[in-house]
Parts: sequence; structure tokens; C-alpha cells
Amino acid sequence: MAMAMVRSGVLRTALRGGSRTSAAPLKRGFASSGHHDDAYETAKWEKITYLGIATCTVLAIYNLSKGHPHHEEPPVSTICIMKNI
Repeated sequence: MAMAMVRSGVLRTALRGGSRTSAAPLKRGFASSGHHDDAYETAKWEKITYLGIATCTVLAIYNLSKGHPHHEEPPVSTICIMKNI
């Protein structure tokens, strides 16, 4: 298997016109863009994260500080009483 891979690589190189040792590797451009700085993006998302944490904390305190209604217990159904007999 490995020998077949080496042969196909050698054959491809020979058909393309020899090896190009001076060719620079291509830069990937799928999800990354060349003009953005990683430190800038990291700082931006760190600020967004802290803002999200603060927002969730404030909303949790607000929601948990409000009271909630307590309803009376509903009467026990007669079907449950008959099953217990």
C-alpha cells in the first residue's frame, strides 16, 4: 500500500515536470482571513464572553428574586380513592 502511494507520487511529480523545491506552500483561506489579527479576535470574543456572563448573572438574579405563586392543592380525585380501597 505504501509503495503504491510512493509510486503514484513519483509518477505525478514526473508528469508535472519535475519537483519544485523552491515553491512556497499555499496558504489556506477557508475559515481564516489574512487581514484579521488573531489577538484582536481573541480580545473581542473575551469581551463578548464577559458581557454574556454579566448579562446572564443579572437576569438570573432578577428572575430568582421575584416571587412565584403558590396555588392550593387540587382535591383528590374519586378514582384515586377507589383504587386504594
